[in-house]
Amino acid sequence: MSKLCQSSTELKRTMSLVKKFRGLIETKTGNELNAWITEANHSVIEELKSFATGLLSDLPSIENAINLNWRNGPVEGNVNKSKTVKRQMYGRASFDLLRNRLVLAPD
Repeated sequence: MSKLCQSSTELKRTMSLVKKFRGLIETKTGNELNAWITEANHSVIEELKSFATGLLSDLPSIENAINLNWRNGPVEGNVNKSKTVKRQMYGRASFDLLRNRLVLAPD
């Protein structure tokens, strides 16, 4: 990868921005995200500009997702379970049976 970066300044700049973004996520420093977006918007890479513009559309939520330790995994797990049971029972049983399988069934 270093030979590619030596041959292209655009690629070197892109790699730098990607590594910096990854560092923001790994170190949980979402408050620096706005500066990264500004830097990415000054890049010549259209894909980075598009990505940075997309981040601006919901910046507070993205900063919170980076900074906070809260996750929605348990909720998504329950939603996935209920949808799986619903699909298994589609056209075969009533709503009452579906409710009983979801509410009364152990995890």
